[in-house]
Amino acid sequence: MADTNDIKTFIEPYLVPDGSKELNENLRSMAASFAVTDDKIREIIVGLHESMKTGLDHDDDNALPMIPTFVRGRPTGKEKGTYLALDLGGTNLRVCQVTLNGDTTYSLVQQKFTITQEAKESRLWDFIAECVGVFLEEHGLRPAPGKRTIPCGYTFSFPIFQTSISSGNLSMWNKSFTVPNSVGRDVVNLTQSAFQRHHIPVEVVAVLNDTVGTLMTSGYSHPDTQMGIIFGTGTNAAYWENMENIHKWKGEDRTGEMVVNLEWGAFDNATRVLPYTMHDNKLNRKSPNHGLQVFEKMISGLFLGEVARNAILSLVDQRLIFQGRSSEILNKSYTFDTAYMSEIVADDSDDLHVVKTVLESTLDIPPTTLTDRQVVKSVCDMIGTRGVRLSAAAMSAVLLARPELMKSDVSVGIDGSMYQFYPNFEQDLYKVSRVFLGEDFVDNRLKLHLAKDGSGVGAAIVAMTVDRDRSH
Repeated sequence: MADTNDIKTFIEPYLVPDGSKELNENLRSMAASFAVTDDKIREIIVGLHESMKTGLDHDDDNALPMIPTFVRGRPTGKEKGTYLALDLGGTNLRVCQVTLNGDTTYSLVQQKFTITQEAKESRLWDFIAECVGVFLEEHGLRPAPGKRTIPCGYTFSFPIFQTSISSGNLSMWNKSFTVPNSVGRDVVNLTQSAFQRHHIPVEVVAVLNDTVGTLMTSGYSHPDTQMGIIFGTGTNAAYWENMENIHKWKGEDRTGEMVVNLEWGAFDNATRVLPYTMHDNKLNRKSPNHGLQVFEKMISGLFLGEVARNAILSLVDQRLIFQGRSSEILNKSYTFDTAYMSEIVADDSDDLHVVKTVLESTLDIPPTTLTDRQVVKSVCDMIGTRGVRLSAAAMSAVLLARPELMKSDVSVGIDGSMYQFYPNFEQDLYKVSRVFLGEDFVDNRLKLHLAKDGSGVGAAIVAMTVDRDRSH
């Protein structure tokens, strides 16, 4: 077993046998800058715990947001019923009908609507109402006998400040949305008013973010779920916390548990503990949200390829690979997709022909040597390894925040392209977290599950828990 507390473990495998002394010196210092030793992870876990504690106590720009979600009922997997879910993302609106079967299984009927430019700029709320109307009509849906409306859960993937389970004020638009007269107003109210204008018999009973949906989807199928995580284009997590630890909660009832949304992409924006390199800084200074979501930029799919592109070009600029040449494609930001990294890292052929295809055919780089390809694979591997080790560090920190639960079985629901498609991502999450959570717990009691479609199914499950608790 390689010693994951020895920095050499994160350097030696990336040196290239036939590379020049200067090339290997550069690879050595690059690998050292991306290395995350076990001691580094311990430091990050301490930092996360401090930031979580501060964020649970009060709102602080330098700590994690730790947003109380008002979701308080764990699903048991026995609930039955049919609920609607809306999932508003940056590109699509999904309308789903979710039927919970009462035996931890569910079925899903859904329709995707592409959000028009007009909707993004002005007519969003009416657009949503029209799409829901189309869905109800096509599937012949109407309220249950004796009811005036169909209960609906609403996954809203824009930043909101939540004021109750069914209300939240829009903090700001992103993803190129600019609908006027919306910021600072309650998004449920704006949507519900549009439903009334269009005579849509639907009531939004819960609004949530996609990590809460992932947690609840996993929780219906695996009632011992403690955390929901997105490791995809972006990254975030939500977990069950004891009410008595959420000191900033102003509500009356302080018993039981509540789901807290960490917004962990914002961890350590001041880069006190994270292994931040010049390649990360280059990405950060050129990004529209400079200095924000620093942790997310080190581990999520939208950014990993760009960090790798910066690192590769730094070697090109020293004329250590590709004879100092690049291509128009590679010179543009965000052209080195994280999906290419996945292909490159998984290429075990002698001549690295997959790497050759990505570089020469996809990215239009002039003919490459085997050494060039070995270097590119090394760079992708060191950045991917850093990503998965930081991901495991964050997951471990959150599980360690509730040590009393670790005596029993614990499930974690995870969604996203990194978890699904990056080579050995799940296996490495288990492997790395064994060091910090203990071999006995990880090997015998921890279960990671893919929670697909969390933002649709999870919204319906939260609507179900609200409906269930309202009728009691």
